[in-house]
Formats: sequence, C-alpha cells, structure tokens
Amino acid sequence: MVDFSEAHRDAHGVEPICAVLPIAPFTCYDHLAKRTIPARLSDRPRCDAALRPEIRRVLEENWRVYGVRNVWRQLVREGFDVVRCTVVRFMEDMGIEGIIRGKPHRTTIPDKKAPCPLDKVNREFRVPAPNMLWVSDFTYVATSKGFAYVAFVIDAYARKIVGWRISTSAQAGFVLDALEQAVHDRRPTKATGLVHHSDKGSQGGLAGRRNRVIVGVE
Repeated sequence: MVDFSEAHRDAHGVEPICAVLPIAPFTCYDHLAKRTIPARLSDRPRCDAALRPEIRRVLEENWRVYGVRNVWRQLVREGFDVVRCTVVRFMEDMGIEGIIRGKPHRTTIPDKKAPCPLDKVNREFRVPAPNMLWVSDFTYVATSKGFAYVAFVIDAYARKIVGWRISTSAQAGFVLDALEQAVHDRRPTKATGLVHHSDKGSQGGLAGRRNRVIVGVE
C-alpha cells in the first residue's frame, strides 16, 4: 500500500489514497520518511541494512564458494552478532549461494505428459477438523551410507505427521506406503471427505494421485 501511495501521490495525493486504502496517512508518511532518512529506522532494520553488504563481502572475499554455514561462522569470527537463520534469510533474499559439492538432488521432477487432476485445495491449507486434508511430500537426508529419502503425510488441521516412510530410492512406492500408514492409523471416514494433496512430482506416477479424494475405510 505504501508503494502504491508513493507511485500515485502526484496524481491523487497521499491522503486521498489513504482514505480509500486501509492505512492511516501518518503510517504512510512514516514509511516514506524512513526510506529517505535511514536514521529514522529502528535498530533491527538498520542492522539488517548494514549486514547485507557484509554477507556479500565475505562471499566475494572467499571466491563465492562459502555456503551459509561458513559465511555465518566468518561473520561471528569478525565480531558480528548474527544468528545462522538470519544469514540464511539474507542470502536467499539476495539470491546468492555458495558452491554445492557433488551432484544436486531433485525431489520433484514434473512430467507434463502425466495426468494431473484439478487442484481441489487452491492453496487453502486451513481446515476446521482433522482428516479433512492431508498434504504429502518427500525430501532427502545425507547420511554416512548415502542419501536417504523421507516421505511424510501431514494432517493440515494440526500440522501433525500422520504417516512416514524412509527409502534409499526416490520411487513412488515408499510415498504410497506413507499414505497407507496414515490411512491405517487414522482410519478416515467417508463423512470427512478427506482430500490427499501432493505436488506435481512425477516419480513413479505420483502426479496422477495428487488431490485425490480418499473415501475412507469402514
């Protein structure tokens, strides 16, 4: 809203725009002033603004090979009071990353030729009761024996994992096993109209199973 006010202030004026938008003129003027006068910013935004170039500097000084962990440790060694998650957030915002050793792993491989049911969720992951919406996905974990793939099914109501499986390969079987475990443990009924939602990954034909309605078990 502040950006809209700034872009159209010459044509309409700030106060008339604020009268239409749900924002007070003082709030809009305050945000605009902070953009031009950094001294008016609170301590955290000022620290954030000063930390971003330092992150880029550390990365450039080390030939852009440092990842989040090494950048964070270097900043701590230099005396910066910063936590690791802040470095993660800033590097993601700036679109920078270090060199990734080994071959990158992809868990979601879309297949445009595979059937894809209509999205029954529409990015609305809040439900009023359990066993109405389950969301599934899988990821990988590096171990001393290689990569282990972990599939999980989450009940959107309580954000609780209701089924999970681990496999050494990214095939559809272990993902379906996690779903079957969830069905066996939770035993959803037809009355709840349970929807199982997943991404468009094509491993082993998973794309055809996203947004599937589970009629339940008796």
